[in-house]
Order: sequence, then C-alpha cells, then structure tokens
Amino acid sequence: MDETTKAYEKMSGITRYIYENMPSYESAGYVVFILVFILSAIVFKLGFARELPLLKNIIIYTFLLIGCIMLTFFALFLPMVEGLIVAALILIVYKSRRWREEREERKVSVK
Repeated sequence: MDETTKAYEKMSGITRYIYENMPSYESAGYVVFILVFILSAIVFKLGFARELPLLKNIIIYTFLLIGCIMLTFFALFLPMVEGLIVAALILIVYKSRRWREEREERKVSVK
C-alpha cells in the first residue's frame, strides 16, 4: 500500500472525494479551502452576523478567510466540511421557522 492510499484512507468523506477527483493536489486544496470558507461564511451570516458598516464587514470576513486556512488543514483528516454543512442546514431550518413565525405574528397583530 503506497502513501497516497494511506492518506486517502485517513481523510474525511467530502475531502477525500475532492482529492480523488481533482486533476491535481494543488487544485484540490484550493477547492477544499474555498468550500470551507463559503460554508463558514454561510454559518457566520446565518448564526452570528449583525448589520455592520461595510469596512467592519470587510475586516470580519478577512479574519474569517485567515481562520479558514487553519480549518482547511483540519478538514483534511477531520469532518470539518461535513460539520459545516450540518451547521448551515440547522441554521437554515431555524431561520426559516423563525421567519415564518414572525410573519404569522404580524398577520395576527394586523387583524
């Protein structure tokens, strides 16, 4: 068994799929990084973000981008991408239910 096969066996599911199907390791690394950043930004926006001025948003997302470098290294052998997907789905369900409840409350208060 060669080193590549051993490394693939230790990788988490989505990361392994990306590394096996991309033309090079470098491009696969960039894809994993972009995926981690996009999912982290979605989770941040749905769960924690507030209305801020543009400059503060740029600073926050810059630091998020820098932090995602470390998360990308974790994503190689830990299920980071899968965890971010689950967190995003939970927050989407929460936000949609909250939005629906607020809409129903507005209808009741108007009548």
